[in-house]
Amino acid sequence: MNILIINHYIGSSLYGMDYRQYYLAKEWVKLGHEVTILGASFSHLRIHQPEVSIDLQEELVEGIRYRWINTPKYQASGIGRILNILVFVIKSMFYTGRISREVNPDFILVASTYVLDIYPANRIARKCGAKLVYELHDLWPLSPMIIGGYSNYHPFIALVQRAENFACRKSDYFISLLGNAKDYLVSHGMKPEKFIYIPNGYSMDDLAAGSLPAEHRQLFEKLKSQSKIIVGYAGGYAPSNALVSMIKATRLLPANLNVTFVLVGNGSEKERLIELSKDLENIHFLPSISKAAIPDFLSYCDILYAGGISSTLHNYGTAFNKVTDYMLAGKPIVFAVDDPNSLVEQVGCGLQVPAERTEEIASAIAHLVNLKPLERIVIGMKGKDYAEKELGYSSIAQKILESIGVQ
Repeated sequence: MNILIINHYIGSSLYGMDYRQYYLAKEWVKLGHEVTILGASFSHLRIHQPEVSIDLQEELVEGIRYRWINTPKYQASGIGRILNILVFVIKSMFYTGRISREVNPDFILVASTYVLDIYPANRIARKCGAKLVYELHDLWPLSPMIIGGYSNYHPFIALVQRAENFACRKSDYFISLLGNAKDYLVSHGMKPEKFIYIPNGYSMDDLAAGSLPAEHRQLFEKLKSQSKIIVGYAGGYAPSNALVSMIKATRLLPANLNVTFVLVGNGSEKERLIELSKDLENIHFLPSISKAAIPDFLSYCDILYAGGISSTLHNYGTAFNKVTDYMLAGKPIVFAVDDPNSLVEQVGCGLQVPAERTEEIASAIAHLVNLKPLERIVIGMKGKDYAEKELGYSSIAQKILESIGVQ
């Protein structure tokens, strides 16, 4: 079977994020399918960019045929990024005939967040008689409207809203990483039976053995020698992760609770968080570590924290990569996010509390700290067992094919 993936921001092991479609493509190649990925030559998410001189330039990566559209560079979100998006979509439309002839897909997966590439995908699908599947990562244009305060009358927002409505009507299936988005999509024209919920996954590459730096190991050894129960956090120090709420929650914990917090990462809020906690002896900030070292970091922790700001967006579901990492670590999770029926809640691998509610965050942490070690292990292993069975990309890749009726 010929599979075409359209993802503006596609990455790989060579370039960095975005990884999900890269991992899916690898699994489909292993199953004997021919996979082509159409992506933009420049993305702000990547660590490195491909060297592209002409449109539809080919590159073979681990059996996957990448076809690059030459797009302009940009510095940050704004007019430069919008121009980059429009160039990718317009050029993709221009080359639909050539792509149809050269790839001749049986199945097209579209996954670029901003929805506009549904138009070239739909044209190729009609030319080739291919199944058209849209994969929803974030709700656009709802996300920039809520987070960025954009009006629904903004020209770009109106353009993306029209594309979202088109995708809801024209896609044969709608795969969503957001478990509660079905009713929203139905309100924009999707038939209910098209909706498929498939959460974030992991690749065995993510579990590659990596060791913590000496600084990190020394701190953990010291804390373990003091019999401390360690609450860990691995990720970005951004406002969206609501780490301020976690720090405020620590002040509400009983003074005699033998617990300490270790955070690893980097981001715009790091200095503010350090300042907020400078009088607290039980919070430790460590430098960021490589992706390969994350499992080693998590193995030293007893409880893991993930949070988010209070937002109506989270009512549609969330797709935090760190939750998958946490589940694989086999540790109980405090999940302070407004995500009804989240994976943490479904699987029973931790405690979910409302976002930014410091008293409830503190209560959840205290509850898990006061459990016996074996009781925490039992809770954590629920997440590990579920992740290993359901969230590997080999399983997800096969599940997608089965869900849309192709093999």
